[in-house]
Amino acid sequence: MRTIGLIGGLSWESTVIYYQIINQRVRDRLGGSHSANSLIWSVDYTTVEDLIFAGRWDEVGTMLADAGRTLERSGAEVLLICSNTFNRVADEVTRSASVPFLHIADVVGAEVLARGMRKVGLLGTRFVMEEPFYRDRLAAQGVEVVVPGAEQRGLIHEVIFKELIRGVLKDSSRAAYARIIDDLMEQGVEGVILGCTEIELLIGEKDVGVPLFPTARLHAEAAAEFALSRG
Repeated sequence: MRTIGLIGGLSWESTVIYYQIINQRVRDRLGGSHSANSLIWSVDYTTVEDLIFAGRWDEVGTMLADAGRTLERSGAEVLLICSNTFNRVADEVTRSASVPFLHIADVVGAEVLARGMRKVGLLGTRFVMEEPFYRDRLAAQGVEVVVPGAEQRGLIHEVIFKELIRGVLKDSSRAAYARIIDDLMEQGVEGVILGCTEIELLIGEKDVGVPLFPTARLHAEAAAEFALSRG
């Protein structure tokens, strides 16, 4: 079994999902009391949050690349950034490491196509919904991405940063997200990507009438499968 290196704390609320899902998947595959060989580098979220809102992404890239190198020196054989937004600096982390890097958008795109879909909605932070780094990665795989309107994007973003990363789950926010997903369905999407790893803490398929792609779960499952693979 290969050792998984998780760059987490982005936020820790969703890093918990990664740790739980990875170990559950390894136990399911190997049986008994097996669990994953894993390492976590968890950052102080306020530090990186301040940087991204100041547009200082180069410093974020340096910080996460340093984290990746630390994990590799400690024995990690594959690296993940446990976040959709912070995969904006995936290239910096990839360049700094000599072990494979598992990009969250590649995992999500593969799952969308595996389920026979081509047109999906995307919820996430403003960075994910409005900047090209994530949407272009999906488009390169042949996935058409639809994002909500400007006012809805603002609401989604605000709920993430004022509530979800702090572990606050409100029924009113769940209902608002469900209405936004309904609007995306009216635009012909076949499914919706929960493109912030905290969103799946708030809403699931039982709350809406369309297939959802919970990115933290999918990313964690892919990491476990990679760790267990022989290739």
